[in-house]
Amino acid sequence: MNRLVWLLPCVAILALLLTWMLKRYALARSLIDIPNARSSHSLPTPRGGGVAIVMSFLISLPLLWAGSEITTSVLWALLGAGLLVAMLGFLDDHGHIAARWRLLGHFSAALWILYWLGGFPTVGFFGVSINLGWAGSVLAAFYLVWMLNLYNFMDGIDGLASVEALCVCLSVCLVYCLLGYFQLIWLPLLLSMAVLGFLYWNFPPARIFMGDAGSGFLGIILGGLSLQAAWHHPDLFWIWLILLGVFIVDATFTLSRRLISGCKVYEAHRSHAYQFASRQAGAHLPVTLSVLAINVIWLLPIALCVALLGLNGLVGLGIAYIPLIILALKYHAGEQEKSA
Repeated sequence: MNRLVWLLPCVAILALLLTWMLKRYALARSLIDIPNARSSHSLPTPRGGGVAIVMSFLISLPLLWAGSEITTSVLWALLGAGLLVAMLGFLDDHGHIAARWRLLGHFSAALWILYWLGGFPTVGFFGVSINLGWAGSVLAAFYLVWMLNLYNFMDGIDGLASVEALCVCLSVCLVYCLLGYFQLIWLPLLLSMAVLGFLYWNFPPARIFMGDAGSGFLGIILGGLSLQAAWHHPDLFWIWLILLGVFIVDATFTLSRRLISGCKVYEAHRSHAYQFASRQAGAHLPVTLSVLAINVIWLLPIALCVALLGLNGLVGLGIAYIPLIILALKYHAGEQEKSA
């Protein structure tokens, strides 16, 4: 690990500088998010800064591979899927891509990851390891596509998507250290450094937004890392789902409720719990810091109980998600916003 430790500050600094350059590029090309009735921000802000996360992280992958820290299959899985999703998001940030073509690209990226990782790994259900075979791979493809899209949905207020990625990556690194899975630490640690460099510009009040290229990239990479971890131990998959709980619960609860109420789920809206909460608070910062607190004070300890104390992964998932569902109900996730 020591021989490549220099990569950590380099990735963070690269992301920091690239975000500054992308901010200037966005201003020059008028790539600005203009507030409208469905926006959660009030000031015109440049977008597309998430490309800095993409570039700084992907550049580090061949260096990890050359240093024998990751396998060839993991290199190609993350490099290929990450590039495809980021390119689709970049093009969508600059114009518009029809939903069917985006979805086709998303499933292609998911299948690419599953091909290189060897499909969906064995998972633990109440102490029994189960291999779902081809059905598991189908479910995993939908899981990866949902992770990609939910991360895009949740990137709606300043710093939220960045803080979530940072918390999840650093928390899982702690779990890996305590369990002795040192070979798994590099990827989430470097991703956290890339996000940290971007977060300097994205922390409330944000000076640039992530854009679809960055949010979609984070979703597919985090999903891929969770599957990679499950190949090493089945319980690690549940630990990833616990740590990602804030985003998974809010996005899934909101979409489900909108589907049941007959809303057009593909239309832009402001009905996520975090969006209602930010309007109630009158600012983005309290909500972003609250998500940070939930991750550190609630979700991380439960993940550690699964990792170290023998708590069943599914039971831990239920314990972690119940208060998050209550919060989603409290903040009216999925309900239509009442007219003033």
